[in-house]
Amino acid sequence: MTSPRDFDPSAGSATSAALVDEVAPLIELRGVRASYGRIEVLHGVDLVVPHGEVVALLGPNGAGKTTTLSVITGQHQPSSGCVHVAGRHVNGADPAALARAGLCTIPEGRGVFRNLTVRDNLRMASMTGVPESDVVERAVARFPRLGERINQVAGTMSGGEQQMLAMARGLATDPGVLLIDELSMGLAPLIVAELYEIVAGIAREGVSILVVEQFARTVLGVADRAVIMQHGTVVATGTPAEIEAELSAAYLGAST
Repeated sequence: MTSPRDFDPSAGSATSAALVDEVAPLIELRGVRASYGRIEVLHGVDLVVPHGEVVALLGPNGAGKTTTLSVITGQHQPSSGCVHVAGRHVNGADPAALARAGLCTIPEGRGVFRNLTVRDNLRMASMTGVPESDVVERAVARFPRLGERINQVAGTMSGGEQQMLAMARGLATDPGVLLIDELSMGLAPLIVAELYEIVAGIAREGVSILVVEQFARTVLGVADRAVIMQHGTVVATGTPAEIEAELSAAYLGAST
């Protein structure tokens, strides 16, 4: 593996030749520790997201999943360890710079502008420099249902449709890495299955995807590999089949 270089926010998108290291994973955490005040919540986390793969980050509430996501996106600084994006050392990088470089986050709760129409929500993505017509065209092509709702106020749509809108808006920036936090939250199982099929299709297009999920079974059907966290520590890593036996122990017997 090549040695990581320092992050240069002027280098452009993570999908560009200027930033992508063809050998290094898109995301790599090495020995990452993070704290809230005096309380350490991540205890030496190692995590790898290779090119074009779906990686599921699993674990019960309080496992450290969302903090890990916050560290990757620059919203929470690690107390020690290294965070690499496309072979670049990004500790201390500004979250906005990381987003411009190709990290796209779909937050828990979908994060759409509920009082705006679907079209106006998509228009917000054009502020990154992508023409509005292209944003809308890509969104409707990937999520035909949004085309049917293009002039509808986003807050009046179903939860699944709002999730599609959040994903469409994020993908309009042509990210190299898509980070999804609790995609299944509050959605019916059939809708969740549909959304994860879309996630798998996005990965086939070459986008690396890290999905944070509490409910493991909803994502393992499309994941290339999975990482189980418990109490701020990675306790298992492997293919979905390889980590199957670890799930019950990780969730303390809870239904997954």
